[in-house]
Amino acid sequence: MMSFVPNMVNSIENVIVQYIDIDFTLWLTWVLAPVIITFLLPIVIVLLLYLTSIILYIYRWHRHRLRDVAGFWDGARKLVAIVWDAHGWIWHGYEVCGLENVPDDTPALIIYYHGAVPVDVYYFLSKVMLFKNRMVHTVADRFLFKIPGFSIIAEALKVIPGTVQTCSAVLKENNLLAISPGGVYEAQFGNSYYHLEWKGRLGFAKAALDAKAPIIPLFTQNIRESFRTVSFGRQFWLKIYQWTRLPIVPIYGGFPVKLKTHVGKPIPYDPGLTPEELSAKVAAAVEDLIATHQRIPGSFVRALIERIHETPKDKDH
Repeated sequence: MMSFVPNMVNSIENVIVQYIDIDFTLWLTWVLAPVIITFLLPIVIVLLLYLTSIILYIYRWHRHRLRDVAGFWDGARKLVAIVWDAHGWIWHGYEVCGLENVPDDTPALIIYYHGAVPVDVYYFLSKVMLFKNRMVHTVADRFLFKIPGFSIIAEALKVIPGTVQTCSAVLKENNLLAISPGGVYEAQFGNSYYHLEWKGRLGFAKAALDAKAPIIPLFTQNIRESFRTVSFGRQFWLKIYQWTRLPIVPIYGGFPVKLKTHVGKPIPYDPGLTPEELSAKVAAAVEDLIATHQRIPGSFVRALIERIHETPKDKDH
């Protein structure tokens, strides 16, 4: 028995040396490292969201000391905006073109294309907060409100589930409101060809018409190259999504590609338009931004190069 353990160890050692090439395992680790990293990078965004939540909780815990400060949440919102704006600038060289199209003191509905992870929206909202001194209310999917820590983000940053009535009410109170008609479906099943996946949704158009508010189209160049969803097993993931309505398609990325948000000209309120006609008009405006500023299909390598060198298409526009 005393010699059994050493003999067993020696046998295992011989097997390892004989059948496992250490150089091969090192090579395999080197090859798989980028794959592992691409699935870990999205965690950075999750951590930033929880940092946002922590900052807001700290402000709420000290609300009694801050009760004399005009606008209790204002300081917290601007601190959060600075954090996200800094991340966008450092990691993506983030820019906004056409920020002047966002009104300074009148309501507007902002309609945007939904990336796999809408980091561009976080960056854009931060820019509007810092440079326009305006809060943009946003509509989010209901599943987000069940995530621990999200409730305080929703409270402080004015995130709502969004019905036609609530969206119209927000606009009638002279606010900015951002909606992605494609929502979770577009986020999960869109691809580098940047087709709109709105599924005939008209709620945003009904809200804009009811509130008599203009609509501002918005698109972020290369957003599909920053984060992507896996392309294999699409039918399987689609069936799971239709059953659960949850974003279960695996996401990878977090690549430091160039992100540039393009804000289109406002589409003014027209009482003569039906919701269907207005929806089609807005979709055409968003598609025009995509056609003008995005090379199709999107390319991770090209988007990465754009961090240091603009493509001719982007220069022309």
